[in-house]
Amino acid sequence: MWPDTLRLSTPPAVSARESEPAPALQSRALPGMAAIDRAGWTAALPRDAEGWAYLAACEAGPPPGMELRAVAVRDPRGFAAGAPLFALNYRLDTPLQGGPLERVCNALARRLPRLLEWRMLGVGSPFTEHCPVAVHPRLTQGERETALAALIGEVEAEAVRRGAGLVAFKDISAARAPGLTEALAARRYFPVESLPLAVLDLAEYPDAESYLAGLSKSTRKDLRRKMKGAGSVTVSQHCAITGMEHEFAALYAETQAQSALRYNAFEDLPADYFQWVSQTLKERAIFVCYRVNGVLAAFNLLFVEHDRVIDKFLGMRYPLAREHDLYAISWMYNVRLCQSIGRRYLQTGQTAYASKLRFGSGLVPSVHYVKHRNPLLHGALRQAAPMLAFPRWDPDLKTHRARAAA
Repeated sequence: MWPDTLRLSTPPAVSARESEPAPALQSRALPGMAAIDRAGWTAALPRDAEGWAYLAACEAGPPPGMELRAVAVRDPRGFAAGAPLFALNYRLDTPLQGGPLERVCNALARRLPRLLEWRMLGVGSPFTEHCPVAVHPRLTQGERETALAALIGEVEAEAVRRGAGLVAFKDISAARAPGLTEALAARRYFPVESLPLAVLDLAEYPDAESYLAGLSKSTRKDLRRKMKGAGSVTVSQHCAITGMEHEFAALYAETQAQSALRYNAFEDLPADYFQWVSQTLKERAIFVCYRVNGVLAAFNLLFVEHDRVIDKFLGMRYPLAREHDLYAISWMYNVRLCQSIGRRYLQTGQTAYASKLRFGSGLVPSVHYVKHRNPLLHGALRQAAPMLAFPRWDPDLKTHRARAAA
């Protein structure tokens, strides 16, 4: 299914390492993930919980002000490469969190809104922590390079059609998309540091006691104290959540309101997100409910992948959740879950790093690759890249760096 835009890509000269020329490619911008061949996408990224079905479900009701599309590249054998796209008005000061500079930018935005707010076409998804660029595994190295070049070219053509000056590949991990960073660098994209992923490696801890023994004495004592109160908390797991989805959405919104950090449109979820996730991912999405005297005090949405459990969202009812230490209780529940189902990693995402680091998590770097179609603005952005790095302004990461340097 190939609607609207079609571009024919002429492959570059064959490299010495290729015995045959790469096949001709067709690249197209599509109305969404549903227009991309599901079997081809799944062959490229077979283990992702946040795969084709998840990304397509997220398109059912995008947040206000956000457009969701996709791009795909085909060769004569079918799907070769693809990625979801999102378009929105992006505030350049989004990385700033607190302090006088944020207040200055807010005042400036009120007077000159267009100065700081630019139209952006993003590659990836606001609802994933990695950029899901899929490249079919049948491609040779040369074919892979050609397909990625065609994909980037189509993205830039779509940016022109959408009136987006800024193009950003969101949260690139070189390990997940081999060759992509080289292809982007060849097209003059430059890196801007994104927020790292917090990941707890449980390889050396077969059970909860061995995990606790690996923590500092003070942290271990604190967790043991908080776990003593877990007897008053009832915990249940669900994959089907019919009748609970609106309560989950309310608790997520309440948790958002409690946060001191603001990342604008990237905090918003599609309409009926929790319901769609439950129906789409089935047993790969686990909703853990924490109740106190029958009242839902917190929920945790977990995605199960082949080597990890992804702690996707946590929603809490305040002050009830704090009074019963539900963050610590949910953390230990997730550690035990990973150990019981044989998953090495507990991935707890971006932001709110203080407790995650204290509980033994490491930080996995992530990078945005950015380009502006206007050469002058592109040069100015490249010079400002260190100031636009997200970790520079995160309060928990600033504290962590200061302690490491002391």
